[in-house]
Amino acid sequence: MVVVMKERASDAEVQAVIAHLVERGMDVHRSSGAARVVLGVVGSGKVDRGLVALMDGVHEVLRITEPYKLASRTFKQEDTVITIGDLKIGGDEVIVMAGPCSAETEEQVHATAAAVKRAGAKVLRGGAFKPRSSPYSFQGHGEEGLRMLRAGADAHDLKLITEVMDASQIEVCAKYADIFQVGARNMQNFTLLRELGRGRTPVMLKRGIAATIEEWLLSAEYVLSGGNSAVMLCERGIRTFETSTRNTLDVSAIPIVKELSHLPVFVDPSHGTGRRDKVAPMARAAAAAGADGLLIEVHCDPDHAWSDGAQSLFPVQFERLMAELRIIAPAIGRSICLEPMARRGWAR
Repeated sequence: MVVVMKERASDAEVQAVIAHLVERGMDVHRSSGAARVVLGVVGSGKVDRGLVALMDGVHEVLRITEPYKLASRTFKQEDTVITIGDLKIGGDEVIVMAGPCSAETEEQVHATAAAVKRAGAKVLRGGAFKPRSSPYSFQGHGEEGLRMLRAGADAHDLKLITEVMDASQIEVCAKYADIFQVGARNMQNFTLLRELGRGRTPVMLKRGIAATIEEWLLSAEYVLSGGNSAVMLCERGIRTFETSTRNTLDVSAIPIVKELSHLPVFVDPSHGTGRRDKVAPMARAAAAAGADGLLIEVHCDPDHAWSDGAQSLFPVQFERLMAELRIIAPAIGRSICLEPMARRGWAR
């Protein structure tokens, strides 16, 4: 933090500010320029920047280091790459995670898992514990849903990501999931984040519906500070005054976060738009903007889905989208799974 004094600040005013900061456990380094005094403030004490800014003689208070330490580029210059078996997240390959909003039946899970694997997805997404706006909506099958998802992922050689809503669910989810998803409603559930930080299961942290980028990164800091370095971020749209889509998908957040942080950045265009016909365009835009991966809802029969059917792609739509992404990714120096195309004789 830097405290810039006014040009005509008296020595008494300067000393009062220094004393205030020292009393709160900070070290203060005074640098006098031609026009004004500048105080460099470092340390682990607790300082109210707003209160300092109101003190006599203070012109402005500037923060010179990010509040999120472990998530910042200052802490780590190179991109974080999360390794889960043979899967690498955050490297050159754009990783696609796809599947149903929730596990409904064994047939539905297996059919959808087969379809997304065939198209090139590396991770099966699906919920067993579902946070719903209405208490009367389908809330998921719990552990039975997890069992179905794990079986579907294993049958088609996919990793599994599923949402954990509460610290009490971590133990049961850990038996089935390769990646924990923290939903937008829980981005600032700090008790949950601390518990996830104590484990080593990779965590995908979705941006809150009204969260700033700084708040989002600070939430990631809770997990990182607990010792779990396998954290990835997911932009899933924020709440604005616009009603044409379910949320406003902030594509600009991708390059901004990539500049500020070393953590992998994903985009969820399904929740970001809430409309099946808008998922593919926004997925393409996200890939072009530099996203490390995509989280996409796909259902074998979305018109009869138990939840979020309107934003879920049909398998044929998902397959077409993956083909489009294979054109976009190389243009920005990235790659995307080519194995299914080669297997089907489509490789050129």
